[in-house]
Amino acid sequence: MPNDDVILAVDAVHATYNHAITALHGVSFEIRRGQILALLGANGAGKTTTLKAVSNLLPAERGQVNAGTIRYDGSDVSRRQPGDLVRAGLVQVLEGRHCFKSLTVEENLVAGGIGRGGRRAEINGDLERIYGYFPRLKEKRRTLSGLTSGGEQQIAAIGRALMSRPRLLVLDEPSMGLAPLIVQDIFQTLRKLNRETGLSILVAEQNSAVALRYADHATVLENGVSVLSGAATELRQREDVRAFYLGQQASPAVKPAHLHAVA
Repeated sequence: MPNDDVILAVDAVHATYNHAITALHGVSFEIRRGQILALLGANGAGKTTTLKAVSNLLPAERGQVNAGTIRYDGSDVSRRQPGDLVRAGLVQVLEGRHCFKSLTVEENLVAGGIGRGGRRAEINGDLERIYGYFPRLKEKRRTLSGLTSGGEQQIAAIGRALMSRPRLLVLDEPSMGLAPLIVQDIFQTLRKLNRETGLSILVAEQNSAVALRYADHATVLENGVSVLSGAATELRQREDVRAFYLGQQASPAVKPAHLHAVA
């Protein structure tokens, strides 16, 4: 029976590209309403494929979910078009800071409101709300997005997604290529949004240290499989996680197999 407290349930998902290249072969996790969940793992672990499966974007890249289920708000995402999922509140910020570079920052934000069918008054109100969370966007609102910094483009992409009024915000590597202070500011703002509005967040990150600092729970992927899940505060304290996912020194007794033993 579906759990009404769970906004996203990913259960034993297997996925391939071109029906030949296996990308996922056993990914499972849940996100409860109002929770931040970090999806951790090295490059190639399957994080991006998982996020694209969640938003039903795999078919556009000749990918397919071959087994398992993904349910958003109780509904099978494979039966819904990506645009329908956005209008239902599942909004993703893809890796790579995808802005419309020939549009101003504010025009990029407005595009997010138009995408969900918002009226002018609603869009104007949402703009002021986003500017409240990201003052830098207000300073740059008349600047072409292509002329802003990488950090400003990432914030604009997140702001555009928030203009769609998401209930579940999905972020793929928001820290990639950004200075540590900018990364910290982005995660602090996401946490503030989560606390003040109840926004649920799924964030895939290689920067496990910052993700575990701001997330409630985390799931670790390795070679397309979920190998570990738990409360972020607990995972931060685990010696094996610090060694293999946070890049910190562990005692010689800790080996990678320990992760699988508790998965």
